[in-house]
Amino acid sequence: MAKSQQERNLASAEKDAARGAEELRLKTYPGTAAALATLMQRHGIKQKGEAMSLMLINLAAMPAEQSAPAFAIPRHEIHISESVARELAEFVAPDEPE
Repeated sequence: MAKSQQERNLASAEKDAARGAEELRLKTYPGTAAALATLMQRHGIKQKGEAMSLMLINLAAMPAEQSAPAFAIPRHEIHISESVARELAEFVAPDEPE
């Protein structure tokens, strides 16, 4: 007789516990989800958990100097135009009335 869904869930939970599995949850924003989807498509991976596990295992296996770029935080550069710089200078040190 086939196992019920409850029996399958119990067997799966027991197997996971025996292997020391830990469930991790990750809240993502659209950009992060899109990046993961891009990587999964490039490398033919169908499951998000598999993609995340492979990335973590492979990054951890790299020397620190090789994995460091993967952890660089992208920062926006601020460029101030000349006209805005003049306005800021005027705001900070307005001309004295004569």
